[in-house]
Amino acid sequence: MSQVASNGESLTGGVKINKDMTVVITGGGGFIGGHLVNFFRSMGVKKIRVADIKPLDEWYQVFRDVENHAGPIKGDCRDFKVCRNLCTGADEVYQLAADMGGMGFIENNKALCMLSVLTNTHMLLAAQEAGVKRFFYASSACVYNADKQKNPDITALKEADAYPGLPEDGYGWEKLFSERMCRHFREDFGMHTRVARFHNVYGPEGTWEGGREKAPAAICRKVIAAKVSGKHEIEIWGDGTQTRSFMFVDDCVRGINMITHSGILEPINLGSSELVSINQLVSIAEEIAGIKLKRNYKLDAPKGVAGRNSDNTKIQKYLGWEPSTRLRDGMERTYRWIEKEFLAKYNAKTAHLSSISTFTKGSHPIPGDGYNPESKNMTTWTQGIPAGYGAPAKAKASSKGGKSKPAAKKAKPAVKAKGKAAKKPVKAGKR
Repeated sequence: MSQVASNGESLTGGVKINKDMTVVITGGGGFIGGHLVNFFRSMGVKKIRVADIKPLDEWYQVFRDVENHAGPIKGDCRDFKVCRNLCTGADEVYQLAADMGGMGFIENNKALCMLSVLTNTHMLLAAQEAGVKRFFYASSACVYNADKQKNPDITALKEADAYPGLPEDGYGWEKLFSERMCRHFREDFGMHTRVARFHNVYGPEGTWEGGREKAPAAICRKVIAAKVSGKHEIEIWGDGTQTRSFMFVDDCVRGINMITHSGILEPINLGSSELVSINQLVSIAEEIAGIKLKRNYKLDAPKGVAGRNSDNTKIQKYLGWEPSTRLRDGMERTYRWIEKEFLAKYNAKTAHLSSISTFTKGSHPIPGDGYNPESKNMTTWTQGIPAGYGAPAKAKASSKGGKSKPAAKKAKPAVKAKGKAAKKPVKAGKR
């Protein structure tokens, strides 16, 4: 990896790298994590520990000259023992590990996204215990208040727009909570914690199929599939008017390094301010491919908020810099890489198989968050709060004192029933 980004800027951002330090990168088998590992290698850092729950052969980039902790036994950072092992003797920790993906994944797997709180909690505890000097946490623009993102012509989101809290249900709530944990570990224990809110990172060596990919990769894949198959059509989630900004991975890596070694105490935006609609993103991919496609809009598919963009006033003030890779340039590199991967796996007859997703449940949102079309009229959730939450318990209010014992006795038969049921053989396919 060159020390110069694709836009000609230095990846170190003027930060002097200590080559003798021990660096830990969790989620290092993922997209951004793999690029960050390669960055520190290129800077000459000799002691790099990389962890990821995925088996090594499923990592996006594998470097044999670093200490790799792969798989559920050595790389699952939800396990405190794993976190302790990683942090012992470490100088800097980059906490990128999370169960996440594109909008299709996070809208349909909220519980999985929330469980990432185990990783962040245990990594913070282990890092504090080990006396780690610097701790970086990768947050997300999904922490921002949804009420401020209802218009495609959005005013760029400032850091203060995360409050009052109304983030993306599941994934965004977990990220916002973990931001607060980083703050309080800094305030209570003196840890050097730094937090960046990523805005839609894209680039080569990342997810491009299967349901966890984000919009730039998904659109590149769909355009390539249409070109290869000869079926010149593309399915677009939503009506295509929803807007986003997309940050090229080189800019992300540079920003991580600069923010970690800065005096910035508050969570800060790390994203491009170049706003585009999904329709415009499709047009860019079509231009690169040299093809024009018929657009079919899937209006009931997961599409997220109507608009989101990064206000970079603070990062410019703190660092005198902001992500600057043009979307057209980054998409060119991303498209060419995905095209190579696609052609190595599919042909004209099998190209349609690339659209199969294992995570989005047919691209059909799960009702419950109050924002999806299927749930907007439901009363189950109001701004992410369960109906009746905090109300006096009716059972307790109507019951008389001293009746807790009979309730305890009722639980005993259930235990016995469970024991008996366990003796019976369980037929395949039934639970």
